[in-house]
Amino acid sequence: MSSPVRPPVPGGVPAPPGGHPLRIDPRHTVARVPAVPLPVVDETSAGGIVVSRREGVDHAAVIARRNRAGRLEWCLPKGHLEGDETPEEAAVREIAEETGITGRILRRLGVIDYWFSGDDRRVHKVVHHFLLGATGGSLSVEGDPDGEAEDAAWVPVVDLRGVLAYPNERRLAEAAHLVLVGEE
Repeated sequence: MSSPVRPPVPGGVPAPPGGHPLRIDPRHTVARVPAVPLPVVDETSAGGIVVSRREGVDHAAVIARRNRAGRLEWCLPKGHLEGDETPEEAAVREIAEETGITGRILRRLGVIDYWFSGDDRRVHKVVHHFLLGATGGSLSVEGDPDGEAEDAAWVPVVDLRGVLAYPNERRLAEAAHLVLVGEE
């Protein structure tokens, strides 16, 4: 049986039901040092969904890579623009490097814009995504120059929402599915 809730103590914190009042002694609190603002860096990448039709079903090449916590996650192939590449050129190159599949751009799918922090900087990242039709190659991560892609797989486009780790990429997969269904 729980004890009754005690009335609030002036300047104190009320006790939770069945618990003891939280007592904070201001003499034992640590003063917080204001954080030094990190420099902001802008990064632009490109990639997307390359599809191949097999037995009447559209399949997409996806890759598995480790996230910052070390967990393996399935995601869309993508990477930084190099030199004076356009997002379209970078998408074709990155998809080929990370999946072994060459393709041609069918259409733009969308842009994902997000922020993350490292130890020494905040990064504002913009990733351009395209829908590509496979034109050749064979599925492999051996061509990934950074060695980030640990595995690659063909996944039916209709199943991508259940495979991809990131909500923004799942939305792009849905957009690709709608485009592909409209082309049938």
